Amino acid sequence: MRTHFSKEITNPEAFKNQLLTWSQQFREVVFLDSNNYHQKYSSYDCVLAVDAFTSLQTDFHNAFEEIKQYQQQTKDWLFGYFSYDLKNDTEKLASNNFDGLHFPDLFFFQPKKLFLLKGNQLEVHYLLLCDDEFELDFKEILNNKHQPIIDNRQPIIKQRISKEDYLSKVNKMLEHIQRGDIYEANFCMEFFAEKAIINPVEIYQKLNAISIPPFATFFKNNKHYLLSASPERYLRKEGNKVISQPIKGTAKRFSDEDLDQKSKTDLAENPKERSENVMIVDLVRNDLSKTATKGSVEVEELCGIYSFEQVHQMISTITSTVAENRSPVEIIKSTFPMGSMTGAPKISAMNIIENLEETKRGLYSGAVGYFSPENDFDFNVVIRSILYNAENEYLSFSVGSAVTSKAIPEKEYEECLLKAKAMFSVLQ
Repeated sequence: MRTHFSKEITNPEAFKNQLLTWSQQFREVVFLDSNNYHQKYSSYDCVLAVDAFTSLQTDFHNAFEEIKQYQQQTKDWLFGYFSYDLKNDTEKLASNNFDGLHFPDLFFFQPKKLFLLKGNQLEVHYLLLCDDEFELDFKEILNNKHQPIIDNRQPIIKQRISKEDYLSKVNKMLEHIQRGDIYEANFCMEFFAEKAIINPVEIYQKLNAISIPPFATFFKNNKHYLLSASPERYLRKEGNKVISQPIKGTAKRFSDEDLDQKSKTDLAENPKERSENVMIVDLVRNDLSKTATKGSVEVEELCGIYSFEQVHQMISTITSTVAENRSPVEIIKSTFPMGSMTGAPKISAMNIIENLEETKRGLYSGAVGYFSPENDFDFNVVIRSILYNAENEYLSFSVGSAVTSKAIPEKEYEECLLKAKAMFSVLQ
């Protein structure tokens, strides 16, 4: 049983930073921040879960069944991630590319301490509470103003795939499309740094400040870190309603108001970007139908344009209704990995992606989020993110774009560099 507390917070923005700084004393941390981005589907402005009471860490073998049993046994809040390579648990697929990060394929934990912030109202849920523990923690959080000093070493960032090789690989992808093997595939490339020493909290805060995304995440599992400025929701469940919001379509922001508006209008009217988005909407509709009640899958919004600090994005919203007996993990398994990061048809696209990419995706293009005790859940898509293994001092971020028959390799390369801009700017 959890002990509940409520507090009124006078300065929520300052409190969020104090929470994040205070959390670093714990081995396990998940910090989720919506950055007050206006969105229809949202429960909290900010969430912090720390300090594992129990946890589950595994490779892809039988991973979905293990997390299903763990979630059903605990019937509690669980926080963690599904890596992209869990695809190997659902289909006859493999992940044999280079991996410098060495994260587990799946990790979830049941936090001893949980903070849920909405407006200026704070809910706190503690397990195994000692006398006055929350009041002592709360006092410590409010007094937390400074981060521990880490000797940052500016990382020397390298590109795993050269521009020449990237263009060649996109052309091979186009050959697959022309042969009818696939209609669309998300092709990604890695930027990385070895012997990297960074302050993860500082880098996360810089990345979040220049991106201000609705699904920002700071994740820590001992020496493994995710610093994410994701604008994309993968999947959310509210009662018996399931919501997916894939992003396909990206355009540059401009400081000049007229140019910025033109960029936004051009994105909305771009036939290539719209066709990319519509293909993934069809894929998501098909995925959701596997667990939906008959006739309940609906496209709530098609190709809506949303503006973020760095880019304009084209986002669609697809919903479904699920039967009461459907387990949360079953819903996730039937839609994973998300269509926006794979392609169509999904399995064929994932095989081609594996052959052409040179880095194991791991947590990149996976999902981070939580399960609630009521069997609801909310997960983002891990994009616009920096991954860091502090033990072997390896830092990585990947970017990608959707390749369709209308793709021009040079333009796809430019889109990747646009998406990488925020990560470059905070690391250099």
